[in-house]
Amino acid sequence: MKKAQMITIGFALAAGVGAFYLLSNQKPPTSPIIQAMPAPPPQIPTEEVLVAAKELNMGSLIGDQDVQWIVWPRAAAGPGMIKKSELPNAIEDVKGAVARGSFFQGEPIRREKMVKGPNSGFLSAILPAGKRAVAINIDASGSTTAGGFILPNDHVDILRTHKEDGGDAVVTDVLLPNMRVLAIGQNVQEKNGERVVTGSNATIEVDPREAEILVQAQRGGQLSMTLRSMLDAQKSDEPVVEDKKPEGNGLTVIRFGVASAISKK
Repeated sequence: MKKAQMITIGFALAAGVGAFYLLSNQKPPTSPIIQAMPAPPPQIPTEEVLVAAKELNMGSLIGDQDVQWIVWPRAAAGPGMIKKSELPNAIEDVKGAVARGSFFQGEPIRREKMVKGPNSGFLSAILPAGKRAVAINIDASGSTTAGGFILPNDHVDILRTHKEDGGDAVVTDVLLPNMRVLAIGQNVQEKNGERVVTGSNATIEVDPREAEILVQAQRGGQLSMTLRSMLDAQKSDEPVVEDKKPEGNGLTVIRFGVASAISKK
Protein backbone atom coordinates (compact mmCIF):
# COMPACT_ATOMS: atom_id res chain seq x y z
CA MET A 1 0.00 0.00 0.00
CA LYS A 2 1.28 3.38 -0.88
CA LYS A 3 2.20 5.90 1.72
CA ALA A 4 -0.37 8.46 0.49
CA GLN A 5 -3.23 5.98 0.79
CA MET A 6 -2.18 5.10 4.32
CA ILE A 7 -2.21 8.79 5.30
CA THR A 8 -5.74 9.25 3.81
CA ILE A 9 -7.04 6.21 5.67
CA GLY A 10 -5.48 7.51 8.89
CA PHE A 11 -7.20 10.91 8.54
CA ALA A 12 -10.53 9.19 7.88
CA LEU A 13 -10.17 6.99 10.96
CA ALA A 14 -9.19 10.00 13.07
CA ALA A 15 -12.21 11.97 11.79
CA GLY A 16 -14.56 9.06 12.55
CA VAL A 17 -13.19 8.63 16.05
CA GLY A 18 -13.56 12.36 16.67
CA ALA A 19 -17.14 12.40 15.40
CA PHE A 20 -18.04 9.42 17.59
CA TYR A 21 -16.50 11.13 20.61
CA LEU A 22 -18.43 14.33 20.01
CA LEU A 23 -21.75 12.53 19.55
CA SER A 24 -21.22 10.43 22.66
CA ASN A 25 -20.69 13.54 24.83
CA GLN A 26 -23.75 15.43 23.42
CA LYS A 27 -26.86 15.69 25.64
CA PRO A 28 -29.96 13.91 24.37
CA PRO A 29 -32.57 16.20 22.80
CA THR A 30 -35.21 17.41 25.20
CA SER A 31 -38.80 16.48 24.45
CA PRO A 32 -41.26 19.36 23.94
CA ILE A 33 -43.25 20.41 26.98
CA ILE A 34 -46.76 19.00 26.85
CA GLN A 35 -49.28 21.43 28.36
CA ALA A 36 -51.98 19.90 30.51
CA MET A 37 -55.48 20.16 29.05
CA PRO A 38 -57.90 22.26 31.15
CA ALA A 39 -60.44 20.32 33.09
CA PRO A 40 -63.95 20.36 31.56
CA PRO A 41 -66.39 22.76 33.25
CA PRO A 42 -68.77 21.20 35.75
CA GLN A 43 -72.11 20.13 34.35
CA ILE A 44 -74.97 22.45 35.35
CA PRO A 45 -78.09 20.56 36.50
CA THR A 46 -80.94 21.25 34.08
CA GLU A 47 -84.68 20.82 33.96
CA GLU A 48 -87.15 20.78 31.06
CA VAL A 49 -89.76 23.51 31.48
CA LEU A 50 -92.81 24.41 29.40
CA VAL A 51 -92.51 27.68 27.45
CA ALA A 52 -94.44 29.50 24.75
CA ALA A 53 -93.40 28.27 21.30
CA LYS A 54 -94.51 31.59 19.81
CA GLU A 55 -95.88 34.92 20.96
CA LEU A 56 -99.29 34.51 22.59
CA ASN A 57 -101.66 37.44 23.08
CA MET A 58 -104.03 37.90 25.97
CA GLY A 59 -107.15 35.87 25.29
CA SER A 60 -105.42 33.37 23.01
CA LEU A 61 -106.70 29.80 23.06
CA ILE A 62 -103.62 27.66 23.73
CA GLY A 63 -103.06 24.63 21.49
CA ASP A 64 -100.47 21.86 21.60
CA GLN A 65 -98.40 23.69 18.94
CA ASP A 66 -98.25 26.88 21.00
CA VAL A 67 -96.06 25.44 23.78
CA GLN A 68 -92.92 23.33 23.93
CA TRP A 69 -90.36 21.87 26.35
CA ILE A 70 -86.92 23.48 26.56
CA VAL A 71 -83.89 22.83 28.77
CA TRP A 72 -83.65 25.30 31.65
CA PRO A 73 -81.09 25.60 34.49
CA ARG A 74 -82.58 23.80 37.46
CA ALA A 75 -81.51 26.52 39.87
CA ALA A 76 -83.48 29.08 37.81
CA ALA A 77 -86.59 26.92 37.44
CA GLY A 78 -88.83 28.58 40.00
CA PRO A 79 -91.82 26.95 41.69
CA GLY A 80 -94.25 28.70 39.32
CA MET A 81 -92.82 27.01 36.23
CA ILE A 82 -94.28 23.84 34.75
CA LYS A 83 -91.58 21.13 34.85
CA LYS A 84 -91.59 17.96 32.79
CA SER A 85 -90.24 15.92 35.70
CA GLU A 86 -93.36 16.84 37.70
CA LEU A 87 -95.99 17.08 34.92
CA PRO A 88 -94.90 15.06 31.89
CA ASN A 89 -98.35 15.47 30.26
CA ALA A 90 -98.53 19.23 30.79
CA ILE A 91 -98.84 20.02 27.06
CA GLU A 92 -102.06 18.06 26.90
CA ASP A 93 -103.23 19.58 30.18
CA VAL A 94 -102.85 23.22 29.05
CA LYS A 95 -104.42 22.57 25.65
CA GLY A 96 -107.63 24.55 25.36
CA ALA A 97 -106.76 27.01 28.15
CA VAL A 98 -107.21 30.77 27.69
CA ALA A 99 -104.24 33.07 28.24
CA ARG A 100 -105.04 35.67 30.90
CA GLY A 101 -102.00 37.69 29.83
CA SER A 102 -99.52 37.94 26.98
CA PHE A 103 -96.59 35.51 26.60
CA PHE A 104 -93.38 36.23 24.69
CA GLN A 105 -91.78 33.46 22.66
CA GLY A 106 -89.65 31.38 25.03
CA GLU A 107 -91.36 32.74 28.16
CA PRO A 108 -92.18 30.04 30.75
CA ILE A 109 -95.86 29.12 30.95
CA ARG A 110 -97.40 29.75 34.38
CA ARG A 111 -100.72 28.42 35.57
CA GLU A 112 -101.79 31.70 37.15
CA LYS A 113 -101.69 33.31 33.70
CA MET A 114 -104.09 30.74 32.22
CA VAL A 115 -107.65 29.63 32.87
CA LYS A 116 -109.30 26.49 31.61
CA GLY A 117 -112.85 25.26 31.83
CA PRO A 118 -115.94 24.67 29.69
CA ASN A 119 -117.63 27.83 30.98
CA SER A 120 -114.63 30.17 31.06
CA GLY A 121 -115.49 33.21 28.94
CA PHE A 122 -112.62 35.45 27.96
CA LEU A 123 -113.60 38.52 29.96
CA SER A 124 -114.34 36.51 33.09
CA ALA A 125 -111.01 34.74 32.59
CA ILE A 126 -108.95 37.91 32.76
CA LEU A 127 -110.82 39.39 35.72
CA PRO A 128 -109.03 38.94 39.07
CA ALA A 129 -110.96 37.40 41.93
CA GLY A 130 -113.39 39.82 43.56
CA LYS A 131 -113.47 42.19 40.58
CA ARG A 132 -116.30 43.11 38.21
CA ALA A 133 -116.48 44.44 34.65
CA VAL A 134 -118.69 47.45 33.97
CA ALA A 135 -119.20 49.17 30.62
CA ILE A 136 -119.57 52.95 30.46
CA ASN A 137 -120.68 55.03 27.49
CA ILE A 138 -118.03 57.10 25.77
CA ASP A 139 -117.87 59.25 22.66
CA ALA A 140 -117.02 57.06 19.67
CA SER A 141 -114.90 59.85 18.19
CA GLY A 142 -112.57 59.67 21.17
CA SER A 143 -113.29 63.11 22.57
CA THR A 144 -113.95 61.65 26.03
CA THR A 145 -111.10 59.11 25.90
CA ALA A 146 -107.88 61.12 25.46
CA GLY A 147 -108.42 61.45 21.73
CA GLY A 148 -108.82 57.70 21.25
CA PHE A 149 -105.34 56.85 22.52
CA ILE A 150 -106.55 54.81 25.49
CA LEU A 151 -105.97 51.12 24.94
CA PRO A 152 -106.93 47.98 26.87
CA ASN A 153 -104.81 47.49 30.00
CA ASP A 154 -104.18 51.24 30.32
CA HIS A 155 -105.05 52.93 33.61
CA VAL A 156 -107.33 55.95 33.64
CA ASP A 157 -109.06 58.40 35.94
CA ILE A 158 -112.83 58.47 35.39
CA LEU A 159 -114.30 61.98 35.54
CA ARG A 160 -117.94 62.96 35.93
CA THR A 161 -119.29 66.21 34.48
CA HIS A 162 -122.67 67.35 35.80
CA LYS A 163 -124.66 70.35 36.98
CA GLU A 164 -124.55 71.25 40.60
CA ASP A 165 -127.78 70.77 42.52
CA GLY A 166 -129.97 73.86 42.43
CA GLY A 167 -127.89 75.71 39.85
CA ASP A 168 -126.72 75.86 36.28
CA ALA A 169 -123.00 75.65 37.02
CA VAL A 170 -121.31 72.67 35.39
CA VAL A 171 -118.61 70.97 37.42
CA THR A 172 -116.22 68.14 36.66
CA ASP A 173 -114.62 66.01 39.34
CA VAL A 174 -112.68 62.78 39.61
CA LEU A 175 -115.15 60.02 40.26
CA LEU A 176 -112.79 57.00 40.37
CA PRO A 177 -109.02 57.31 39.96
CA ASN A 178 -106.58 54.77 38.59
CA MET A 179 -108.99 52.30 37.01
CA ARG A 180 -107.89 49.56 34.62
CA VAL A 181 -109.44 49.51 31.13
CA LEU A 182 -110.37 46.00 30.04
CA ALA A 183 -111.71 46.82 26.57
CA ILE A 184 -112.57 49.68 24.24
CA GLY A 185 -115.63 48.70 22.24
CA GLN A 186 -115.00 45.09 21.25
CA ASN A 187 -111.21 45.50 21.29
CA VAL A 188 -109.52 43.79 24.20
CA GLN A 189 -105.93 44.10 22.99
CA GLU A 190 -103.73 46.02 20.61
CA LYS A 191 -103.52 44.38 17.18
CA ASN A 192 -101.00 44.78 14.36
CA GLY A 193 -99.31 47.76 15.97
CA GLU A 194 -102.54 49.80 15.98
CA ARG A 195 -102.21 52.70 18.38
CA VAL A 196 -105.64 54.35 18.11
CA VAL A 197 -108.69 52.33 19.23
CA THR A 198 -112.14 53.89 19.44
CA GLY A 199 -115.54 52.57 20.36
CA SER A 200 -118.87 53.57 21.84
CA ASN A 201 -118.16 52.11 25.28
CA ALA A 202 -115.30 51.24 27.57
CA THR A 203 -115.26 48.24 29.91
CA ILE A 204 -113.66 49.03 33.26
CA GLU A 205 -112.37 46.71 35.99
CA VAL A 206 -114.00 47.65 39.30
CA ASP A 207 -114.92 46.18 42.64
CA PRO A 208 -118.61 45.76 43.58
CA ARG A 209 -118.81 49.15 45.35
CA GLU A 210 -117.20 50.99 42.46
CA ALA A 211 -119.63 49.27 40.08
CA GLU A 212 -122.53 50.88 41.96
CA ILE A 213 -120.91 54.30 41.70
CA LEU A 214 -120.31 54.01 37.96
CA VAL A 215 -123.79 52.79 37.11
CA GLN A 216 -125.43 55.54 39.17
CA ALA A 217 -123.09 58.27 37.95
CA GLN A 218 -123.95 57.58 34.31
CA ARG A 219 -127.57 58.57 35.02
CA GLY A 220 -126.67 61.98 36.37
CA GLY A 221 -123.89 63.22 34.14
CA GLN A 222 -121.34 62.56 31.42
CA LEU A 223 -118.36 60.32 32.10
CA SER A 224 -114.89 60.91 30.63
CA MET A 225 -111.55 59.16 30.99
CA THR A 226 -108.11 60.70 31.33
CA LEU A 227 -105.07 58.55 30.56
CA ARG A 228 -102.57 58.01 33.36
CA SER A 229 -98.84 57.57 32.93
CA MET A 230 -97.53 54.01 33.12
CA LEU A 231 -95.32 55.18 36.00
CA ASP A 232 -98.43 56.19 37.97
CA ALA A 233 -100.42 53.02 37.29
CA GLN A 234 -99.25 51.36 40.53
CA LYS A 235 -99.97 54.38 42.69
CA SER A 236 -103.18 54.60 44.68
CA ASP A 237 -105.07 57.84 45.24
CA GLU A 238 -106.44 57.73 48.78
CA PRO A 239 -109.11 57.95 49.86
CA VAL A 240 -111.58 57.06 47.12
CA VAL A 241 -115.03 55.96 48.26
CA GLU A 242 -116.74 56.07 51.63
CA ASP A 243 -118.40 52.72 52.25
CA LYS A 244 -121.89 53.92 53.08
CA LYS A 245 -124.89 55.45 51.37
CA PRO A 246 -126.07 58.95 52.29
CA GLU A 247 -129.64 59.83 52.90
CA GLY A 248 -131.78 60.30 49.84
CA ASN A 249 -130.79 57.20 47.83
CA GLY A 250 -127.40 58.53 46.85
CA LEU A 251 -123.71 57.75 47.28
CA THR A 252 -121.02 59.64 49.13
CA VAL A 253 -117.74 59.96 47.25
CA ILE A 254 -114.61 61.17 49.03
CA ARG A 255 -112.01 62.80 46.80
CA PHE A 256 -108.83 64.34 48.20
CA GLY A 257 -110.37 64.38 51.67
CA VAL A 258 -113.56 66.20 50.63
CA ALA A 259 -116.89 64.33 50.78
CA SER A 260 -119.57 64.94 48.17
CA ALA A 261 -122.88 63.22 47.51
CA ILE A 262 -123.99 61.73 44.21
CA SER A 263 -127.75 61.63 44.12
CA LYS A 264 -130.03 59.92 41.67
CA LYS A 265 -131.58 62.16 39.06
